[in-house]
Amino acid sequence: ILKTLNSWFWWENIWMPINVTWAHFVDRDGLVFPKPHQLYATIPYAFVLLMIRFFSERYVAIPLAKALGIKNVRRVKPQPNPVLESYFRECSKHPSQSEIQGLAKKCNCTVHLVEKWFRRRRNLEIPTVLRKFQEAFWRFSFYLTSSIAGLIFLYDKPWLYDIWQTWVGYPFQTLLPSQYWYYMGEISFYWSLLFTLGIDNKRKASGCDFLAHVIHHVAAIGLMSASWCANYVRLGTLVIFVHDVADFWLEAAKMFNYAHWEKTCNMLFIIFSIAFFITRIILFPFWILRATLYQPTYYSTTPVIAYFLFNGQLLLLQGLHLYWGYLIFKILRRFIFLK
Repeated sequence: ILKTLNSWFWWENIWMPINVTWAHFVDRDGLVFPKPHQLYATIPYAFVLLMIRFFSERYVAIPLAKALGIKNVRRVKPQPNPVLESYFRECSKHPSQSEIQGLAKKCNCTVHLVEKWFRRRRNLEIPTVLRKFQEAFWRFSFYLTSSIAGLIFLYDKPWLYDIWQTWVGYPFQTLLPSQYWYYMGEISFYWSLLFTLGIDNKRKASGCDFLAHVIHHVAAIGLMSASWCANYVRLGTLVIFVHDVADFWLEAAKMFNYAHWEKTCNMLFIIFSIAFFITRIILFPFWILRATLYQPTYYSTTPVIAYFLFNGQLLLLQGLHLYWGYLIFKILRRFIFLK
């Protein structure tokens, strides 16, 4: 069964133009092609990023937070109590007065002690400002690094200025070392976010929030991995760059918000909003989606299945951009007119 499913998954008509087979993607004559098995390397790369994250959060983010006036608040842990802990995890974090009285009798202690235990236990679930700052700092560092790297990798490439160049010579476009590392770094980053969802603070807020982040990260990994296998690498690097170039402004705004630098935070959020609307509301649909939906018809009269799969996901992504843009617009309107 697995062998049959594997043969179906790698059927040439799904991934590449007509009369092209996987045998054509053997490196030759100075041409180097992306290979699916190279994606396995993103898992160990993700653990390397986790180590970098640990050291950067501990030895860079914490001193920076202190310099900005953020203090590390130490919360008092409640006394170990298996009965109350079990009730807290499985029943309710906010028990009613009658439930508290029942728990007090069960634990042979006063109602006041049970109330204090639940209050302290709930406080442990709330992420500290310092912890929020550390996570924002890590995402800011990665998105800024990725944006700078993307600019360096793309500034001298013809397809950055002429989107038609993304299809010239397709699918026999050679893989550049910069494209390899750009993809590996980005996919590894989303793997690392997926691995830490259970311990990152804001992901604990609700089951729906946790599930939404799981779906987002898996979809991002899947879209980038599929574009790698189909050698849509030129377009893929443009998609990655357009998304990362706005995100570090948002993470910077969060960092200064945690430090209560309101004017700096507001200025950074306005810059983020401008970058978001330019890259995701204008450039992404009218530049990249135009290249993925319209231009391939000039190079092939028989679109492959991958054409519909990729464009379907990119159109869903644009739907999310419009939704997020609406939320950002509401915040800006409140900020401008209601202060």
